[in-house]
Amino acid sequence: MSKPSTLGGACIIASVCVGAGMLGLPSAGAGAWTLWTVLAISVTMVMMTLSGWLLLEALKHYDFKVSFNTITKDVLKGKVNAINNLSLYFVGCILLYAYISSSGMIFGGLLNINPKLASVLFVIASSVFVLHSTRAVDRISILLILFMVISFVIGISGLATNIQLPTLLDSIDSQADLSPYALAILPVALTSFGYHHSVSTMRDYYRDENRAKNAILGGTLIALTFYVIWVVCIFGNLPRTQFGPIVAAGGSVDALMTALGGVVNSNSVKQALNIFSIAAVVSSFIGVGLGVFDYLADLFGFEDTNQGRFKTWAVTFIPPLVFSLFAPFGFVAAIGLAGAAATIWTCIIPALLAKKLRQRQPERQGFVVPGGNVTVYAVIIFGVLTACFHLLAMADVLPIFKG
Repeated sequence: MSKPSTLGGACIIASVCVGAGMLGLPSAGAGAWTLWTVLAISVTMVMMTLSGWLLLEALKHYDFKVSFNTITKDVLKGKVNAINNLSLYFVGCILLYAYISSSGMIFGGLLNINPKLASVLFVIASSVFVLHSTRAVDRISILLILFMVISFVIGISGLATNIQLPTLLDSIDSQADLSPYALAILPVALTSFGYHHSVSTMRDYYRDENRAKNAILGGTLIALTFYVIWVVCIFGNLPRTQFGPIVAAGGSVDALMTALGGVVNSNSVKQALNIFSIAAVVSSFIGVGLGVFDYLADLFGFEDTNQGRFKTWAVTFIPPLVFSLFAPFGFVAAIGLAGAAATIWTCIIPALLAKKLRQRQPERQGFVVPGGNVTVYAVIIFGVLTACFHLLAMADVLPIFKG
């Protein structure tokens, strides 16, 4: 069997990142607008890449197939492990839940069927790749990324040629300080780089931490490129005043696509944007599903057999499907809530794991994240502040743009 390519792994990471979270970034960044939004996304990409590397460094001390549950329980003990398990499963479920809810609206409209039925069909059709194997996800991820790239280029080309500089650099008040709005973006941006449940999958896939490191960096760079181009083109076409209805609709994918359709005259560009939104939701659903699938298999000790994989499939996909059928709500709200909870296992826990294991084995053999304790503490502080910013926004202490 040929060795898996770095591109394949990078596409898996990118597919986890570049999904419905990307579609929520314009709504989340409507208050901060272009410059502050791009800065917030870029800083988040750097910190989330480092935190993923810290987790990868910690995993090198353990057997392959071991994920968060085993390593956290061993290093940080039971209570911390319980908090980590709860936060990871909560975030995985809330993301899958958001993607399933979005898919119901998208495919329900396309197929002219009930959105709930569309959600069920979507889960059955998309999760079969996760049920089969990581390599199946690799292959479908490359295909989905290809669809996303093609549709993204067509759609963005139509938007890019119509960018209005005054719109791109506009603000509610030219004298206003928009930086506080940027703080509220961070939870959504963090979720948009929330690939960490796939780190152990990448390590097991390559059996080489350095190759896994390169795949992680490649994936986050792909995601950052998509995000920046996307945000610039959206903000260059949609005036800030037109984000009111999108924000009021919870930042739903449908609302964003409808608003874009109002400023794009080309039918081919509109269709490309719709295809892109579909591919983004599907790829992110499959990528997140794979990470949660592998995590739960380790947590519950399910064997890598047909029966064992089906059990893991059931506990991975059925709960978020059931919730999406009975209680769908705003997409950006779900993404932001997931981002606040995700700081535990995307930033704080990976940094603590790396720090503890460095103390156990100070010789630092094998893969080590550069920066020493500075990197460790920077990642922890970033995670804590991001969670605090979300809580402050919920309490109306930080300003939230409402149109």
